[in-house]
Amino acid sequence: MRVVAGRLGGRRLASPSSAVTRPTSDRVRESLFAALGPIDGAVVLDLFSGSGALAIEALSRGAASAVLVERDRGAAKVIATNLQALGLLEPQARLVCSTARRALEHAVQASDAYDLIFLDPPYRQPAMLGDDAAMLIETILAPDARVVTESDRRQPFELDFPMIDERRYGDTLIRIHKP
Repeated sequence: MRVVAGRLGGRRLASPSSAVTRPTSDRVRESLFAALGPIDGAVVLDLFSGSGALAIEALSRGAASAVLVERDRGAAKVIATNLQALGLLEPQARLVCSTARRALEHAVQASDAYDLIFLDPPYRQPAMLGDDAAMLIETILAPDARVVTESDRRQPFELDFPMIDERRYGDTLIRIHKP
């Protein structure tokens, strides 16, 4: 796995060895970021970060900062290794070892605002944020923000926001929402 484009393009990324973690492929990331267009200066939240590939790709392509949330300690160590190897340190990139739900609740309490949110939960657990995920997410969105979900096409991650794009890559379903 590698960073596809931007200032870090071509750099290799480590990937967690866990069967639960499923990094977004280079091909899917390339297509996703082409669909998103310019993200210069964006503030990014990457929930269920896994290897950190989505947030790292965003930073490589001009995002101002990213918060990477991962609850699995093994995966979090891989993310920390990737960030260190690429020179992506705080405050530009911040790793949070927490559940996605707790991270969202903390972001709401801190009045954080994000331009781009990635939601890529384990494929077998798409509803693990709870029914009020959209409400929590809505309170931390900056104006003109977008939310990207990645899920298994047979079990789509349902988010109660207007969808502006949907793409399928084998079993992977990417949806871009603009609340």
